[in-house]
Amino acid sequence: MFIEVVTPDEKIYEGEVESATFPGSDGSFQVLNNHAPMISTLGKGDMKLVRLEEKKLKETHMLIEGGVVEVLNNKVTVLAEKVYSE
Repeated sequence: MFIEVVTPDEKIYEGEVESATFPGSDGSFQVLNNHAPMISTLGKGDMKLVRLEEKKLKETHMLIEGGVVEVLNNKVTVLAEKVYSE
């Protein structure tokens, strides 16, 4: 699935991922390929993106400070207030 992570100032990340785990306002949740459409608010915490590179799974972690995530037709859009990447 394709994911795009943006803040009010810049685009932080875009690309294909196998899964994404988010710090939801009511607890963390994971999104996989073919996930049902949804919109959720995000709290402060770790966002984990897992992507396939050269037949190996690689993780990227980012600390986000709230925002909103939308999942629709294998596209995930994250509108984050602030992102600190590793």
